[in-house]
Amino acid sequence: MLRVEHLTKIYPNGTTALRDVSFEVNDGEFLAVIGLSGSGKSTLLRCINRLIEPTSGRIIWNDLDVTAAPASELRNIRRQIGMIFQQFNLVKRSSVLTNVLAGRLGYNNPSQSLLNYFSPADQKLALENLEQLGLADKAHVRADSLSGGQQQRVGIARALMQDPKLVLADEPVASLDPVLAHSILKYLEQMNKERKITVLCSLHFLDLVHRYATRAIALKEGQLVFQGLPKEIDDAQFKAIYGQEAERVTII
Repeated sequence: MLRVEHLTKIYPNGTTALRDVSFEVNDGEFLAVIGLSGSGKSTLLRCINRLIEPTSGRIIWNDLDVTAAPASELRNIRRQIGMIFQQFNLVKRSSVLTNVLAGRLGYNNPSQSLLNYFSPADQKLALENLEQLGLADKAHVRADSLSGGQQQRVGIARALMQDPKLVLADEPVASLDPVLAHSILKYLEQMNKERKITVLCSLHFLDLVHRYATRAIALKEGQLVFQGLPKEIDDAQFKAIYGQEAERVTII
């Protein structure tokens, strides 16, 4: 279980990105995080694995206090938490296989990492993950030769290399067209259902939330303004989250 307790993040310039946010995520959930751009979604996800340091509050992951963990313990915690980024965060000049293998860096000793050495077992696992994501034939091509949707699948394969219990997906389909958006979310859904991986995924479109999420939370100006089932987001709740002038947009 993941527990976020009274989480606040104030940036050095005085911007308050999160204000006293508290919620829980049960194992095996697919939780959608929704809200306008600038509402705090990315900050929230990055605070959970301490890519961004919270100002106050606690994050408890399987009874471990992530916010208080020293560097040595944080490394072990991050092994269990995969991250998928909106802009893919691939090493563009490296091969697809090398990018996927980077997901094992947390398991290698530092000298092996510097030499870019990965065991035969790691390489076999990487190829299996690429096969599952339909990219086995792209293993030895440069990452920057792939389409956006293919690059995001490489990002998913990289996250799977960690053997994660939790995956944080930071607007993973924001830069993709509708067909590719559904394709990527189906892979995340498959990961969630078949591998029993808990997923926290920030999304913009409510029809995607209704289709893929088991539960949702909403942020507005850094504050939690909704948590519940996607079907509970009616027109009035939608306006409360996105503003009175907002209109629902359907992604086919």
